[in-house]
Formats: sequence, C-alpha cells, structure tokens
Amino acid sequence: MREEEKKQTSRKSTFRRIIKKRWALPAIYIASAAIILTAALFVQNGFDDSANPAKESETGKNFKDPAVEVNSELENIKMPAADSEATVIKKQFYDVNGTKEEQEAALVSYNNRYEPNKGIDIAMEDGKTFDVVASLSGVVKNVKEDALLGNEITIEHDNGVVTHYQSVKDVAVAVGDKVEQGQALAKAGQSLLNEEAGLHVHFEIRKDNVALNPIDLIDKQLSSIEAVNEQTDNTGTENENAADPDKAAEEDGAQSGDKAKDDDAANSSDNKAKEEKSDQQSDKPADEEKGTESDTNADQPEDSGMQDEKNSDMQNNYQQPAQN
Repeated sequence: MREEEKKQTSRKSTFRRIIKKRWALPAIYIASAAIILTAALFVQNGFDDSANPAKESETGKNFKDPAVEVNSELENIKMPAADSEATVIKKQFYDVNGTKEEQEAALVSYNNRYEPNKGIDIAMEDGKTFDVVASLSGVVKNVKEDALLGNEITIEHDNGVVTHYQSVKDVAVAVGDKVEQGQALAKAGQSLLNEEAGLHVHFEIRKDNVALNPIDLIDKQLSSIEAVNEQTDNTGTENENAADPDKAAEEDGAQSGDKAKDDDAANSSDNKAKEEKSDQQSDKPADEEKGTESDTNADQPEDSGMQDEKNSDMQNNYQQPAQN
C-alpha cells in the first residue's frame, strides 16, 4: 500500500512540475487547437462527400466534351488529305494582291462565266482518289448534294471559323457528328465546275463568311485566323471590287451615269435661266419702243393745232391790206 501511494504521489509531483514550466500551458493550448481544427476539417470533408455522391462520376462523364473545344483552338490547321505529301494544288486561291498571271490562273470558268476561286483544289499526283480528312476538329453542320459543285460537307469550328469540303463522294459523316482532326470524311470526287482538276477536293476556310487563303493558314493554329481576317477586312471594298471585276464595272458605270444625270440637270437649269433672261431683255426694248410711239402720237395733235393757228393768222394778215 505504501509503495502504491508513493508512486501516485511521485506522478502527481511530476505533473505539477511540468505544469509549472513556462512552455507547458502554451504547448497544451496549441496542441488542443490543432486537434480540434483537424477534427473539424475531417468532419466537413466527410459531410461534403456524403452530400454530393455523384460529383466524381459527373466530372468524369463530361470531361471529354469541353476537351474537344479546348484542343481545337490549339490544333494546327492541316491539309484535308490523309497523305498530304503526295498531293498537288490543281487551282490556287484567288489572291487580290497577287500578280495578273496568278489571278488569271485562279479563275474558274464555267458556261462562259469566270469566277474567282474561293479555296484551293487538291488532287493526288497520280490522279487517283484519296481519303478527305477533317482539317480541324469540329461539328458537321451541313451535308448536301450539288450537281455543279459535287457533294459538300460543312464543318463548324470555334470563333466563327467554318471549313468546306466540296467535290467529294462516299460521305462518311452526317449532320451533328463531332469529328476529330484527321478523321475521314469522304473520298475525293469530281465536279462540273472544275472538270479539269479530275478527282480532287475543293477546300475552303471561312471566317465570319469571308473566304481566306488556306495556303497561308496550313500548319498554323486556329488563333492565327484572327490576324489574317483583320488584314482582309482592312482591304474592304477594294478587295471585293478587285475580286469581282464585273461588279466593280457596274458600280463605276452607275456612278458615271449618276454624274452624267447631274450634269444634264445642271445644264438644263442653266439653259432655262439663260432663256428667261433673254426673254426679259427682248420684252424691255419692245415696251420702250411702244412708249416712244405713244409719246409721238400724243405730241402730233399739238403740232397740228399750232399749224392751223399759224395758217389762220396768215390769212387774216393777207385780207387786211386788200381792204385798204
């Protein structure tokens, strides 16, 4: 009994000695606060997980959808052919800043009508058909058959960018399909608009419905289209008139016609004013002449009266000497 009492007494004395230390109480407070804080965080995390049991599964389920959009902005624009190194350009894009020879070579002739080429016509060196692939990831917006252009596939991308694939056959996609870059869309075919190209694909890139030169954008990111589109907008109406000579000629003719009409109207007004002035001048001498004649006629009676009076006086003077 005495030994147990001694042990308990020694334990109490040890605890009291520790409590009396300066660092004892702050250490106890810090340790207690850490334990309480850890317990509170653990309880809170457990409550959030129990309240949202499907959070992890939903995140994993929808992860692929936005990934396509983000990656499409980082993709480099590719040629729409599986083996791009074996391709040739049958007809280039009509560049309004190009030389006269380059512009003539980029005109498309059909039914005695010339149109500027809004894209590039791609074919294989051996003239055989090939797989037409998506130049960028996107969503198929339109698939249609066209007797003149051949079958056409339209794919929409980010930031108002749209790619067109014409003169294709054996189409493998439908409207609403999400396609990845390099995915096969169809086979190269023919079109009545450019029969000389043979088996080919007509490829266009448009930004806000403005046709851009695909050659300038190959192997560049989608963001580079913004800078190219700004340069195209700066040229404005001048580029449109250069690309469409008939339209420019019509506008020039209309302006010339309007100017000629204005000139005719001005000349007509001047001639009318001159005629009115001439009539006024011709009326003025007539009035003056008429006034002079009236004055003359008014004076004539006075002259005749005076003449009669003189004749009467002469007659009286002649008679008086005769009587004498």
